[in-house]
Amino acid sequence: MPADLPYILGEVAWRTINLVEILPHQRYKRKGCEVTDMAEGKIRTIEARPNAESLIKPGELVDLIEVTPLSLNDRRIYNQLLENAWDAIDKPVTHLIAKSVLRGSHNSNDRVGDSLERLMSAIVKVAVIWDGEPAVERVQLLGGNLESGRADGLLEYEIPARLRKIIRNSQVFARLQREVMFALSSKYALTLYEMVQKRGNLRWKASEKFTLEALRGIMGVPKGKLTSWSNLKLRAIDPAVAEVNALSDFMVEIVAIKTGRAVTHVELRWWRKDGDASGAADRALQFSKVGRRVRVEGKTEHVSVEPAPEVRPRPAWLDSRGVPLHTSTYETARLRHPGYDIYFVEGEWRAWAAGREPARDPDRAFLAFFRSYAEKNPL
Repeated sequence: MPADLPYILGEVAWRTINLVEILPHQRYKRKGCEVTDMAEGKIRTIEARPNAESLIKPGELVDLIEVTPLSLNDRRIYNQLLENAWDAIDKPVTHLIAKSVLRGSHNSNDRVGDSLERLMSAIVKVAVIWDGEPAVERVQLLGGNLESGRADGLLEYEIPARLRKIIRNSQVFARLQREVMFALSSKYALTLYEMVQKRGNLRWKASEKFTLEALRGIMGVPKGKLTSWSNLKLRAIDPAVAEVNALSDFMVEIVAIKTGRAVTHVELRWWRKDGDASGAADRALQFSKVGRRVRVEGKTEHVSVEPAPEVRPRPAWLDSRGVPLHTSTYETARLRHPGYDIYFVEGEWRAWAAGREPARDPDRAFLAFFRSYAEKNPL
């Protein structure tokens, strides 16, 4: 046998999976979505653009089966790493991000390091169709990385090669609102939110069935935990449904399906909120974490629910520099860079941009400038 035959066979196997790149009228299916030739009008996930309010997550990284359970913080950090790498996420390059972006409001980088190590060791399973037969593809979420020893330093990281191929061929994605992502208080709620965001805009579908074990795997329930349906529903599903219903643009419910006397399957149902309910979700996001929890749980008695601190209005001196950005842009800046005077940074951005060609998307340009400014001027 020639020494390079295994490599050649591996390449043939991969290209067999990715017929969409070779044969214009063939189909490649990944379980949960169907990828067809671009001529049929479907947009590839990597062509979708994040904006000031939202980021993009490939559908294959939403409905995945965790072999290594991740925490809420791990999932948030991973979404931020994907967003930061998005413009070259399918390329064999390294990406740079400030640790302060991932640290958020915490003073220590310890949590970031712990999350990176869990993400590096995390192996996820993606269901695929290979050569016309069901198959399981196992991939690592995060490749090698290099972390600066400085508290205000940078992180260099890689997206693993096989995962890049999955993302490159993806045509189903979830658009995640940053404000909602940071407001949700459990990994089960964040996972459910991502599942609904992936499916919410499907035109002819408003429900989907899962085996109970498949749902447990997607939600990242650790093995040996919440083994009974009653415990799973009480501790994971019901709180997640309540949070998603309170904070997102969709209403969702998970209905048990029995085989005999045992719950073996569930049906996930979703529908977009009307104007009144959507407005209530917007208002819920404005309350403190304690206030949101009280509202979600419906426990208003004997509890004083106070709104978040009054936000300082945009100073008048900025009016001469340009029209205000979207309110959500300022909120995103506050979430990403706690402790900074966002209006001072806006002034710095306006001064830097003076005389340059106007940005096509000022909100996104400001957030990009803010990220660079925070890296160069750590608190």
